[in-house]
Amino acid sequence: MRATLDRYFKISERGSTIGTEIRGGTVSFFAMAYIILLNPLILGTSPDVEGNTLGVPQVAAATALVAGVMTIAFGAIANYPFAFAAGLGLNTFVAVSLVATEGLTWSEAMGLVVIDGIIIVILAVFGFRTAVFKAIPASMKAAMGVGIGMFIAMIGFVDGGFVTRVPDAANTTVPVSLGINGSISTWPSLVFVLGLIICAALVIRNVPGGLFIGIIATTIIAMVVEALTGAGSAAENTGGWNMAVPKVPDSLGGLPDLSIVGAVDLLGAFSRIGVVAATLLVFALVLTNFFDAMGTMTALGRHGNLTDSEGNLPNLKKALVVEGFGAVGGGLGSASSNTVFADSSAGIGDGARTGLANITTGVLFILAMFLTPLYEVVPIEAASPVLVVVGVMMAGQLTAIEWNKMYVAIPAFLTIVVMPFTYSIANGIGIGFISFALMSTFAGKAKEIHWLMWLISGLFVVYFAMDPIMSLVE
Repeated sequence: MRATLDRYFKISERGSTIGTEIRGGTVSFFAMAYIILLNPLILGTSPDVEGNTLGVPQVAAATALVAGVMTIAFGAIANYPFAFAAGLGLNTFVAVSLVATEGLTWSEAMGLVVIDGIIIVILAVFGFRTAVFKAIPASMKAAMGVGIGMFIAMIGFVDGGFVTRVPDAANTTVPVSLGINGSISTWPSLVFVLGLIICAALVIRNVPGGLFIGIIATTIIAMVVEALTGAGSAAENTGGWNMAVPKVPDSLGGLPDLSIVGAVDLLGAFSRIGVVAATLLVFALVLTNFFDAMGTMTALGRHGNLTDSEGNLPNLKKALVVEGFGAVGGGLGSASSNTVFADSSAGIGDGARTGLANITTGVLFILAMFLTPLYEVVPIEAASPVLVVVGVMMAGQLTAIEWNKMYVAIPAFLTIVVMPFTYSIANGIGIGFISFALMSTFAGKAKEIHWLMWLISGLFVVYFAMDPIMSLVE
């Protein structure tokens, strides 16, 4: 059995072990498990134009189901440790733009997500996604990797309560703050700081499975702190835990409610808001989905030393085709588009190099539908330190950027900073592509830019002008 697994997943060939893969997959799950709690808050509570809601328990179950199935499929077919879940930003776009703003029903919105996925799969099958991937200059691929590292580090800081947003009513020019009023004044944020110190120490000492040990140790500390202080949930108490409260649940869970799975109206949006408006919304979904996944796969591949000298993944076309089905599956499951999740870099940071890690993560997502403690015991403050440490690891790709060439440095810098500042991988890539085309032109190197880079830059210009374009259509 061990020999079969080793051969199929090329575990020894990639310098890993079965134990390391299972451990890395477990780390990825705990770094990503918050999506089971967060996605229902985004999708499950708001009524659509007909007054229907998807429901929090239903979205939680569907989120875990689709993430589990897609993660396992990608690991088994593509053989990379890139786990899947409902894409952050994409789910907000569905809830806010498609349902709240455009007035679609949830089933009609999910129908557009399915169409988005079908288009992405077709583009991958015919090699367009692969061609775009290979047309991106090496410096931009490195910048995408660093930007995503900064992005997930920012997520870690914010989710851990170390960085908080200053409300506009404060009349200050400072958009974010250290803790609350410049002080680490809550128990959960203190736990985050302790977790960061523990994870950093373990990584510096090269302890095998250091990030996994860090999550477990920090969770134990969190449970002790909660037992002593009764901080509770941030939704109920100021200074409480952001999502899961670290205590033993009252029950072990039960059968999941999957009633919203398959509740999709594939063409209803075109009848409700018109063909042109619906087509523009699909365009926005495709562009966001396309480049979120591409940027994340580039970053994760480089982080795990899985790419070739040009920064490309072996068997890239197969991986991109399977990835495209994440949107199809997410739409059919009413969980929003699923894509490669940047937070799975935590498992790669702990040694995961093959699809066996994905199998582990996927199985844990499936079990999470039934066993509540798997994702409710570990608070986000205990998993967030891992994201910060992995962000440090991914920042090492800065050395691959030619900073002495300003036409390279400016778009690389913009790519890196826009991702965390706007909480969007696609925004960073879009600004980076457009600025790369412009800066290279200013440097007299326009003829050296691949025509696909010009095409994608033009599409991103349309993407960033989507609101005024939509207002003209209406």
